[in-house]
Amino acid sequence: MRSTFKTICLTSLLALGAAMPALANEVNIYTTREPGLIQPILDAFTSETGIAVNTVFLESGLIERVKAEGDSSPADILMTVDFGALVDLVDAGVTQPVQSDVLEAAVPEALRDADGNWFALSGRARVVYAAKELDLDSITYEQLDDEEWRGKLCIRSGQHPYNTAMFAAYMAKYGEDATKSWLEGIKANQARAAAGGDRDGARDIAAGVCDIAVANSYYYGLMASGAGGDEQKAWSDAVKVILPTFEGGGTLVNVSGAAVAAHAPNRDEAVQLLEYLVSDEAQKLYADANFEYPVSPTAEVNPIIAEFGKLNPDSLSLSDILPFRARASELVDEVNFDTFGN
Repeated sequence: MRSTFKTICLTSLLALGAAMPALANEVNIYTTREPGLIQPILDAFTSETGIAVNTVFLESGLIERVKAEGDSSPADILMTVDFGALVDLVDAGVTQPVQSDVLEAAVPEALRDADGNWFALSGRARVVYAAKELDLDSITYEQLDDEEWRGKLCIRSGQHPYNTAMFAAYMAKYGEDATKSWLEGIKANQARAAAGGDRDGARDIAAGVCDIAVANSYYYGLMASGAGGDEQKAWSDAVKVILPTFEGGGTLVNVSGAAVAAHAPNRDEAVQLLEYLVSDEAQKLYADANFEYPVSPTAEVNPIIAEFGKLNPDSLSLSDILPFRARASELVDEVNFDTFGN
């Protein structure tokens, strides 16, 4: 009797389990970049693998949140838009190393952590927007402080990570004194306060406020494609994009990237997503959705971005730039870079 009862109960439980849908695998991303920019790629990953992807957008406080959540954090992947922020994640102890032949084959050595704690997923060049009618086809970063541009240059806050990375790269090449003098020259060249975003540089060129502006390459794609609306399309129509270089070097390229969280509850799925994100298929989606440069050398560049010409990244690696980031930030304040006219 008891044996028969147990058999009936077991059979019933198995039947009930078969009737219930299986729980889907998932990956949870904490990101400092707008999730909408990568949603088409995440949707493609889910369609291909059946793994659901959930995103939490954190404009600030990413490290603080993950630390506060501790071992129970649901975060699987931490995604940021600057290599310095990626290194900050490692230094804060909120990442874990990943060994993946796929990631190492697709991401150049200079664009990933030596211990596998983070990997670049896309690149953006620090470029110059110039008024379309301006007789200017090339420029170096060193020339940004030339007197030719007095009162004619627009740039966002010197403390923004995009600019801090550029200033740190300059310091890595030329030292602190030369960098301070260079920053003073760029400040003297400002047509208005160093503020706003990179797209504001194109807006102000179109309005006649400045002749040139320092910006990231992908913002031009967002404007020129119409993704930013008709007004921003008009801004892009007023400018041309120049790929600056360091003298004797190449163009500064920063990255967006990701790391696997230290306590990722879905670690295998997280690694699978990172491997998908560096595939040629996903890299092309990145290029078309965000107008960023693929990190994979075999992936296609979006045609709008390809019109800038061949990108020759500077040989200075991101790890070489990193030690100068903090001092570059201090120099920005020392020269009152963001204070217009003083």
